[in-house]
Amino acid sequence: MPPRAAQRGGRGTGRGGTPRGGASRGPQSAGRGGAGVGPAVIAPASHVKTIGVKRDGTLGFGQAGRVIQVQVNAFEASLPESTIHHYDVVTPDALPARVNLAIIKTLQADVAPHIFTPRGAYDGRKNLFCTTQLRLGPNGDEGFDVPLAQTNGGTNPTQAPRVFKVKLTYVATINPELLRRFINGQQSHDDEATTAITACNVALRMEPNLNFPFNTRSFFIEKLERKNIGGGIELWRGLFQSLRPTYEKMFVNVDIATGMMYKRGPLIELCLEIIRDAPGGPKGNALLLSSDHGLPAHIPLQIERFIKGIQVVVETTGNGKKRVVRSVTKVGAHKLTFDHNGTQMTVAQYFNQRLGRPLRYPTVICVEVGRNALVPLEVCEVPPGQIMRKQIPPHKTRDVLDFSTKKPEERFKIIEQGIQYLNYGQSEYIRSFGMGIKTANGPMVVPGRVLKPPQLHYGNKLQVVCMSFDGSWNMAGKKLYKPCGVIKEWVIVVYENPRRFRQEQIDGLIHGLVTEANNLGMKFEHKAPFITYENGNGDVGAQLKSAGTKVFQAKKVPPTLFVVVLPEGGDEIYTRVKHFGDFTQGVATQCLKSGKCSGARAQYWANVLLKINVKLGGINSIPDPSLASSLADPAKATVVMGADVIHPAPGAEGRPSFTALVSSVDLNCSKYVATDRVQEGRQEIIADMKEMVISGLQNYIGYRKAVERVANPKPQRLIFFRDGVSEGQFSQVIESELKMIKEALAEGDMADCKVTFVVVGKRHHLRFNAINPGDRDRSGNAPAGLVVDRIGHPVEFDFYLQSQGGLLGTSRSSHYSVLHDVRADALQALSFSLCHVYARATRSVSIPAPVYYADIVCARAKTHYNPEHGGMLSDSASLSSGQAASNLATFQQHFARPSAYAQKNMYFS
Repeated sequence: MPPRAAQRGGRGTGRGGTPRGGASRGPQSAGRGGAGVGPAVIAPASHVKTIGVKRDGTLGFGQAGRVIQVQVNAFEASLPESTIHHYDVVTPDALPARVNLAIIKTLQADVAPHIFTPRGAYDGRKNLFCTTQLRLGPNGDEGFDVPLAQTNGGTNPTQAPRVFKVKLTYVATINPELLRRFINGQQSHDDEATTAITACNVALRMEPNLNFPFNTRSFFIEKLERKNIGGGIELWRGLFQSLRPTYEKMFVNVDIATGMMYKRGPLIELCLEIIRDAPGGPKGNALLLSSDHGLPAHIPLQIERFIKGIQVVVETTGNGKKRVVRSVTKVGAHKLTFDHNGTQMTVAQYFNQRLGRPLRYPTVICVEVGRNALVPLEVCEVPPGQIMRKQIPPHKTRDVLDFSTKKPEERFKIIEQGIQYLNYGQSEYIRSFGMGIKTANGPMVVPGRVLKPPQLHYGNKLQVVCMSFDGSWNMAGKKLYKPCGVIKEWVIVVYENPRRFRQEQIDGLIHGLVTEANNLGMKFEHKAPFITYENGNGDVGAQLKSAGTKVFQAKKVPPTLFVVVLPEGGDEIYTRVKHFGDFTQGVATQCLKSGKCSGARAQYWANVLLKINVKLGGINSIPDPSLASSLADPAKATVVMGADVIHPAPGAEGRPSFTALVSSVDLNCSKYVATDRVQEGRQEIIADMKEMVISGLQNYIGYRKAVERVANPKPQRLIFFRDGVSEGQFSQVIESELKMIKEALAEGDMADCKVTFVVVGKRHHLRFNAINPGDRDRSGNAPAGLVVDRIGHPVEFDFYLQSQGGLLGTSRSSHYSVLHDVRADALQALSFSLCHVYARATRSVSIPAPVYYADIVCARAKTHYNPEHGGMLSDSASLSSGQAASNLATFQQHFARPSAYAQKNMYFS
């Protein structure tokens, strides 16, 4: 099987970017009393090759924790029975998937039905899978001419169908027996297995993709749920589905999805909603769009950005033909002229003739559709079900989140309601594959285990037990484990209008920080910081430096903390503050939003001080090592690292990616330092991994020598968490990054250091719902500390850990794929413990703290650049794609080195 053919299956199949998963043998696997965690799973055969750690009955499953039963949004599937023949499809370039589907549907049903019996399943791109071998040419390929009517309601007698040339080429034959061998641990997860799973997924999605609007792996059903949220947008409920392998069976993962659609109806009404619903938008009727009534110049551009690419039906065209909007005019139909049979006439005059009546709004702007046709808004109708492939407008984000956010019980009910629209039993494609999906008994049930939460040590030796039902704890009466030193001099810089942030708010800020600092064991030497109001339009760095200079001149001591009050929307000021503190001056900075800190309560100031303490070298808390033996064992000292990569926005050509690595430096793995780099755009593998790991190891050794007074602090173990890697990239990570990590250890005379490499993934669709209401937390979610490892890859070691307490909607677990070394219970306990040492919060978080920190460092990479170089700070501006190498060199040249302060402290908190 050529790798190209396998890769064309798209993400979401095999190793395509979402977790591979599966299910155990059902609810009988473990009694509701917690007698066990599932049946014994036969270890993969010795000849089976894996990318990561091979799962077996000893290493691959944990035993610790209280057993509970959880529903999984999944339904058991039977394996295909028919042999599958794979064909490569070549259609004209750059056609949308929906058009390709229509072409292949016409080819199979009308052009050559004698060849396609039964019909094959097509993915809309390059892959066609059939259960009978097609009678093609002698070389296994054949071309077809496929006429496709250019209407939406039948044959248009005035316009001939467009003919598309299609070529099919035989690629390979897939024996479904290899899937049976794969789930039974007798077959490696190679290209053949990946393509077989891809074929099943294509068959699964073919029917709904022909009947509903779809987007990649989700399709949207108006009857399931629809909501108009204004601004020309309506939301449709949809379903995601993906076939997954697990031990001895397959299952279909089904989850809810949200589709943003253009609002149906008159185009003029949609355009009015766009401008009326925008923040501060004008109110009124269609005359708002009139070029004769003072139409602002930005309005047509605003509308064009929103509706460009939308399909409309023009009233005068007939037969429901859809035409694509290309642009929006700046003047009305009464001023737009064109040559019509040798006579100059306006667009308004033309449509008066075609309609047999005057336009209602002749002064309103028009749209250009198709090939240079100008059409008044009032004669255009927007058909339903058109997906918006644009970013959510910022003022609509809350509406989309409210529609998408569902608690577990409600989420699972929607999934069960939506199953009827999947028509698994009626799909000719699923039937021809010989597959079946069991939906009658509802979602699958598998055993999970709730780990005991770690205890946290604070400075007054009190231990705080994190309650497993909400994953949070109260710091009342607790002192920080290691408070930073005395803060002698500090500065408050206010970038808010003095009328909105008055002296009484400043007094409240000072009182809140000083009082709560005393409660936590921190100390401000005095309550009289230097205070200044500044203008955010000025040189922020110079303003901060001037404030620090004045303090030094007056007190002969430089300030060690700058507290900066920002106005609403003060992102640019924030970037400049961080560049000053972390790179130019080397001093701790803490930014506060004026709206939040004005009149804030004690808990707010305590949370702010958690950040300030670690920025100034303190440690907030440490986990008790009794529940995670890999931590804090002097005989087996462990360094923990987390790494991530962030890529430029879609369409931003010539811009780089940023990489970050954070490393623990103390015995308890609670204090971290960061290093980051800039590299070629959209390259996932971290190019400078070796140098970054060396930096982390040097910081670890240096800190433990200087602060913990350890004579030989070289680590015996390195636990490495990697974020942001899709499953299709696991082999590259092992071959490149793990190799560089080992090279870094060898260079530091630590070649015998044991390395555990784990990929942490968040982009998956598996959700869990505790069966017993008593096993749910207050939000209705499964409890913090839930581990599910009986629903995973058939031959490789992975598990799901839901480490955080529920808040809104359904909690998402993190997916851990172990690519190199470690036992299940040890890694699960370690990961759960590390989710409790995130310095910013008094609650467990969804991923281990070092991974969270690496993500933050990546996101803040732009603060390395001088704010005066505005083009380099932009997240989306494109540079010349033809000069990628020189662009990268420019970015690397201007990537400022962190100050000595930032290199040794948690400046990113």
